[in-house]
Amino acid sequence: MGTMLQKAGMNPEETTTQFGLKHPEIWYDIFTQYINAGADIIYAGTFGINKFKADELDMSLEEAVVCAMNVADRARNEASKASGRDVKIALGIGPLGELLEPMGTLTFEEAYDAFSQIVNAGKNCGADLVVIETMTDLYEVKAAVLAVKENSKLPVMVSMTFEENERTFTGVSLEAMALTLEGLGVDAMGINCSLGPVEILPMARKLRSLTSIPVFAKPNAGLPDPETGKYDISCDQFIDTMKEYIDCGINMVGGCCGTTPEYISGIARYRDSLVQKPQKEESIKHGLRICSSTDVVTVDHVTVIGERINPTGKKRLKQALLEKDFDYILNQAIEQIDAGAEILDVNVGVPSLDDVEMLPEVIKKLQSVTGLPLQIDSSNPKAIEAALRVYNGKAIVNSVNGEPEVMDSIFPIVKKYGAAVIGLTLDSAGIPDKAEDRFAIAQRILDKALEYGIPREDLIIDCLTLTVSAQQKEAGETLKAVRMIKDRLGLKTALGVSNISFGLPMRILVNRTFLAMAMECGLDLPIINPNDEDMMSAVFAFNVLKNVDENAVRYIERYGDCQPEISKTVKKRAADSSDTSSYSDSDIFYCIEKGMKADTVAAVKKLLENHSEMELVNDFLIPALDNVGQGFEKGTIFLPQMLQAATAAQAGFDIIKTRLAESDKESVSLGEVVIATVKGDIHDIGKNIVKVIMENYGYKMIDLGRDVPSEKIVETVVEKNIKLVGLSALMTTTLKSMEETIIAVKTAAPDCRIMVGGAVLTADYAEKIGADFYCKDAMKSVEAAQEVFG
Repeated sequence: MGTMLQKAGMNPEETTTQFGLKHPEIWYDIFTQYINAGADIIYAGTFGINKFKADELDMSLEEAVVCAMNVADRARNEASKASGRDVKIALGIGPLGELLEPMGTLTFEEAYDAFSQIVNAGKNCGADLVVIETMTDLYEVKAAVLAVKENSKLPVMVSMTFEENERTFTGVSLEAMALTLEGLGVDAMGINCSLGPVEILPMARKLRSLTSIPVFAKPNAGLPDPETGKYDISCDQFIDTMKEYIDCGINMVGGCCGTTPEYISGIARYRDSLVQKPQKEESIKHGLRICSSTDVVTVDHVTVIGERINPTGKKRLKQALLEKDFDYILNQAIEQIDAGAEILDVNVGVPSLDDVEMLPEVIKKLQSVTGLPLQIDSSNPKAIEAALRVYNGKAIVNSVNGEPEVMDSIFPIVKKYGAAVIGLTLDSAGIPDKAEDRFAIAQRILDKALEYGIPREDLIIDCLTLTVSAQQKEAGETLKAVRMIKDRLGLKTALGVSNISFGLPMRILVNRTFLAMAMECGLDLPIINPNDEDMMSAVFAFNVLKNVDENAVRYIERYGDCQPEISKTVKKRAADSSDTSSYSDSDIFYCIEKGMKADTVAAVKKLLENHSEMELVNDFLIPALDNVGQGFEKGTIFLPQMLQAATAAQAGFDIIKTRLAESDKESVSLGEVVIATVKGDIHDIGKNIVKVIMENYGYKMIDLGRDVPSEKIVETVVEKNIKLVGLSALMTTTLKSMEETIIAVKTAAPDCRIMVGGAVLTADYAEKIGADFYCKDAMKSVEAAQEVFG
């Protein structure tokens, strides 16, 4: 659409939404052209309409949505009448342009409300479906999907935008997208924008292998020439490549940026070859898989669930929950992650605590520091739903049992949010003594789960570990029940292993032996303390001996150099981060990498006993951030974790600034940088990320906002004697404005250096328009600043 609007005379300083609303007849003509070219679905011009961009509209949001939908509906009705084809209209929904927590300040429910406003405005204006597209944040996608499903009965398709590393810029993987969206019940999923057909093809093929629902693809016509705005893949090249999409089973194909009606006409000839139904479901099942937005755990080996975030028997954790001491809770999580847990159980069950409020709050905090999938542990359906709603990915729910009313209260929630679930083999009569009776309850739970549409592979059975000191015979019955579940039902199993030894001396001996026996009987998910190396070594060795750790890769990675030890300093920190006596100089690197604010502050205070403020900045804080940046560049750390690390570093900088102010010393600032999105461009997510990262490196950022005239930038540069300016542009139509701004700044302040960034920019074009630095991401901006300021 953007390409066609540019051809129709759109002013570079206008957005596509502004231009379309002012010239509905041009929208109408373009829709008609695409329908006549063979398009079966057209997206109404609502992509850029939302409450956060309402200031660019000359009418209310609701009026804008209705106007855009009516134009598309009129074009559809008249063109369909002429062609005789049944053309569908999609209510198009794009990103809000604001970062959600924890990367930004927008809450999940605020995003949900914004999307609901769009859905409610457009659902009765001729829409046949909703398409949520060009998304990079799975959390934002979830808010949009729920808004559609809870406010309409329209089918919903979702596509995300990936980079060549097969991740979105927030780190979302194809696997995480597929798992989460299929669980949420979307009707189709796909990939659009950013890349051309050649680059997207292997991703589309992979996505097809990951899901049983329809898959679609809308590549760009290659990459745009920043100077001319023309895309580098010809119509013939595009058409030839799209044939390969058909051959690998993609159900719907189309075009995004740069694909004119000519392109659509070419691929429309493949319509009869498109797979109308997805491939057989059994060919794409991968067993039990759960995920965060960045990490997927496939339970094809004994997989450890960390049990430590559970206040039962833990006075300090109870205190932390009651006092909302989230730093202590996060330390518990990080400690378990470092010890090798693959999933974290999260339980906030303190009698006087409102778990409906606290459980989702803890989930959100944990998501800010870890990519590990989480297990939501509660018996309260309201708390479970509140937590699942804000969980970013596919979680496990712990748990249901064999009581009909419990299953009827929990299973609908599990189904709605696409979670996996643990079923406990107990009912109103308690825990049966015999394995056969526990098996009967498991069968009942399975039957009810299937009735609710929960996939068989998403049900886990916990046959329940009883204390051997009091119920010695029942230990054997538990193991027998585990084997029966595996052999007869083929389901995954879980056990809270350490319950077995309660009340006995040398509990680890009993725990470890019972764990080994249970794994041999078919235990898949032991819920244990991963800080107990005796237990963890048994798991790693078992996976090797059962040939599920192929070539002993995981075992060698863990034990290849030496016997691992749990960090005593980490344990000390988890106990009390206010005690700085145990901190070593190197601890600050760990604290910043893990995003541990309170611990970073404690480490800074300790370091200030022996180091000056500037030594601390130059020798510790900045190198620690550099390490995080290197992880980001390598793809081992993703945007949410990088921003959390930056926030932790900022907490350290704040301590230093306060100390300097108290001693009347000059405040720490490595230099002043002006940053702005150029005139005509209202996109500023990338700019905002750069701002956060650079602030946490110690630079003073002067953010002029978005759609900024060159005159304002020049005025600020001259007035404050600025040595570095950062300019952002996302659209090809605003690159001319970027060039004009560079010329204006260079004319007024020849010594000022300029760095530029944006999705449509290239290094060659940045050099051509006079920029000093091309910054493809936030870390490159830091490198530019370091060169300028030293």
